Amino acid sequence: MKQLIAAVALTIFAAGAAMAADTLTFPAKNGNVSFGHKKHQQVAGSCKACHEKAPGKIEGFGKDWAHKTCKGCHEQKKAGPTKCGECHKK
Repeated sequence: MKQLIAAVALTIFAAGAAMAADTLTFPAKNGNVSFGHKKHQQVAGSCKACHEKAPGKIEGFGKDWAHKTCKGCHEQKKAGPTKCGECHKK
């Protein structure tokens, strides 16, 4: 029974990753932000790096969340954009 549950969970996880959009675009006043979701999946290695509960919509996602979490991760890893104009494109 445990093997069946594990197999179902793995199948759901793999399906979610396979169906994820390549690039997401978020509208913003100072220029839209394009987010390479698939690229981030490969770099992060775990959905939980951004999705605390489970893959899907991030609870509380918005400007403040992105500025803290995304920018914070980029600063910590010394990779990726950290300045406004590097994410926000008009």
